[in-house]
Amino acid sequence: MLLWQFLKANQLGVRFKRQHPIWLYIADFYCHELKLVIEVDGSIHNVKEVMEQDVIREEDIISFGIKVIRFKNNEIHRDVEDVINKIKDIINELKANGKDKEKSD
Repeated sequence: MLLWQFLKANQLGVRFKRQHPIWLYIADFYCHELKLVIEVDGSIHNVKEVMEQDVIREEDIISFGIKVIRFKNNEIHRDVEDVINKIKDIINELKANGKDKEKSD
């Protein structure tokens, strides 16, 4: 919920959807414009079997041309400003790459 307070209502210049379906999965947050998924991992994601499923899930989502970034719950609670800055950097990078691609087309 804490991260959503910063992602909702286009606060970072792009629209994110919460709990968005992508094929067999539900992404925590998804930006269609940038093809960007943000996953938030709680402590259950430290369990070996869950970690293995996360790898498969991420590979599947990446196969659709979608970038996936992950943050741990405690990382968000400890320093949400740093997490937001990392997300802003990725947004800017993806926007710049998109403009570069348009120029080459």
